[in-house]
Amino acid sequence: MRPLGVLLAAGALGLLAGIAVPLLGTLTASGLVLYFLGAFAAHLRARDHHFAPWTLFFCAAVAALAVNLTCR
Repeated sequence: MRPLGVLLAAGALGLLAGIAVPLLGTLTASGLVLYFLGAFAAHLRARDHHFAPWTLFFCAAVAALAVNLTCR
């Protein structure tokens, strides 16, 4: 669990750094989208069908990616 938390924290820091370096923000946001898609697949494999928290975080990552792509 610790490596996943480190990846998520690095994603949050990358989004903050993306304010100064737009390309970094775009790459980080796309990485977070892939991270949450992987989390979705892992929960499906474990037969855990509680997706409300996942939906919130996934939508936030997609929104960050959309903002980065449109403001660039």
